[in-house]
Formats: sequence, C-alpha cells, structure tokens
Amino acid sequence: MTFKRVVLAIIILMAALSRLIPHPPNFTPIMAMGLLCGVYFKNKQLAVIVPLLAMLVSDLVLGFHGTLIWVYSSIVVISLCASMLKPKVLHLGGASLVSSMFFFVVTNFGVWMMGSFYPKTMTGLGACYAAGIPFLQNALVGDLMYVGILFGVFELAKRSFPQLSIDPV
Repeated sequence: MTFKRVVLAIIILMAALSRLIPHPPNFTPIMAMGLLCGVYFKNKQLAVIVPLLAMLVSDLVLGFHGTLIWVYSSIVVISLCASMLKPKVLHLGGASLVSSMFFFVVTNFGVWMMGSFYPKTMTGLGACYAAGIPFLQNALVGDLMYVGILFGVFELAKRSFPQLSIDPV
C-alpha cells in the first residue's frame, strides 16, 4: 500500500469516526468521504470500497436500518462520479451541493419506498420529501464543511509530504 493510500485511508477513517460524536441529524462526512475517494483514488474499486468500509465500521457502532441500501448506493454513485472531478474549490463546492441533493432525493425515496409511514402515493412521496427538508439543510452545510476539511487536510498534508503529490493511488 502506498503512503498516499495510507494517508487517504486515515483521513477517511477519521471522518467515519466523526459520525460517532454528537452532531445534528445528517451533518456528517458521508458525501465528503465519497468525493475524496472518487477524486484521489484512481482505482475506481478503491474509490468505492474505502468509503463503504468506513461507513460499515461506523454503522457497526451506530446500528443498521432498513434504508442502508439507499445510503450505500448513493455513496457508490457519488464516488464514481467524483472520479471525473479535479480538486479545485469551485468543482468541489458544486459537487458537494449536487451530492447533497442527490443523497437527499435517493434516500428520501428509499424511506418512502421501504417504510410504512407515508402512503405510496405522490402525496405521500411529497410529504416524505417535505419532512426531510430540515435534514437536507443540515446535510448541505455539513457536506460543504466536511469537503473543505477533508480536502484541506489532504492538500496540507501534500505540502508537508511532497511524495503525496507523486505517489500513485
């Protein structure tokens, strides 16, 4: 395993562990992990496996729920799409917002499909999305913050360890 992979894995693990500290609902590093892996892991399998493993580790502690397939599927899509990004502030900010919205749409659809709280009608789906808006607000802010932190930490690490800029991932 290259030094760059180790550093990225540590950043991802720390982000996953941050899910275990008290935080507002959906104010988590999930999307930032997927984006970071997609951008820096050129191996698409690693770009998907690393954030999924990080999620699995934290979900072992937090517990599992019936909509994990929707959450994990979102991470897969976001990680794969992020492989087309360059680590530039505007690209990452836009990707963070799009990822938040994508995650919101997919996971709330999953809540509506898998649960029994909302009727299986367009009105029920609308109610499900409306009820998720406070979570979306937290996700938007959290995703932007964590993207800044995770990418910022890695870019700072590259300044301290120049081999991170040339080490293949």
